[in-house]
Amino acid sequence: MKSKHEAEKQPEPAHGGRAAFSQDPHAVREPKENNLEMAIGHEVRAYRKKLGITVTDLAAATGISLGMLSKIENGNISPSLTTLQSLSRALGVPLTAFFRRFEEPRNAVFVKAGQGVELERRGTRAGHQYNLLGHIDNNTSGVIVEPYLITLTADSDIFPTFQHEGMEFLYMLEGEVIYRHGDQLFQMQPGDSLFFDADAPHGPEQLVKLPSRYLSIISYPQQNSRS
Repeated sequence: MKSKHEAEKQPEPAHGGRAAFSQDPHAVREPKENNLEMAIGHEVRAYRKKLGITVTDLAAATGISLGMLSKIENGNISPSLTTLQSLSRALGVPLTAFFRRFEEPRNAVFVKAGQGVELERRGTRAGHQYNLLGHIDNNTSGVIVEPYLITLTADSDIFPTFQHEGMEFLYMLEGEVIYRHGDQLFQMQPGDSLFFDADAPHGPEQLVKLPSRYLSIISYPQQNSRS
């Protein structure tokens, strides 16, 4: 039987006392029709912050109580048309602006095996074959993600000096390469992965076993243009 001290002792979470993940990858959202309040609240908060005013300022301008505004911005209440009209006038936006996020389409891209779009990138000049597996522009996340299937053959050259904005994730599928990131070298074999800041020089330093194939997933802020 465990002592009281042992029963109360709980294992500490990893990463210095913090939870390893901030999101549940298996979480399920409410149906879209129940997300209308959340969408309206998001837009009200975004337009308020864009004007640089506080909830108190907005309450004074609209006559809506602080408690009601807090519930609206947090998506906890369905505001009436009269309330939305008051917010529209105070924030200087059309009434329809509050529904923009709710009405935005959520897209998906499906690519059959072998049908990725082959692109001319800097890597192709070094004999690296890039196949883009999907691309969704102007999405709701604020992040652009570019998934590539990269193939290295006997005609490929080493090129450890790629450098661009954003983050990059690699997953090795076939072959073996020594991959450089900054001043570090990683021996990548099938099943290995590497996640890094793409602003540092990176790329295959040594081609050990060919052909080699790996997934490269690059992400960067939507508002920035690609170099």
